[in-house]
Amino acid sequence: MAIAAKGEKVRLNLQLSSELNDVLEEIVDDTGTSRTEVIRQALALMKVAHGAKKQGRHIGLVSDARKLETEIIGLL
Repeated sequence: MAIAAKGEKVRLNLQLSSELNDVLEEIVDDTGTSRTEVIRQALALMKVAHGAKKQGRHIGLVSDARKLETEIIGLL
């Protein structure tokens, strides 16, 4: 497998379950963006989560920045 140079585009062939495809299509419809952009943003979020985990940090959801309401576990 050849390694792409930085900044070079790489084409991927992706197979999803019908349920995951439905989720993808819902996000595309809600955001008015493309499937490709949704997947790019999802990978960006995974990069943040991966980096946080390596630093011993936690990922969560809050409505009040001072209080963690929901911790996301099992992501990585």
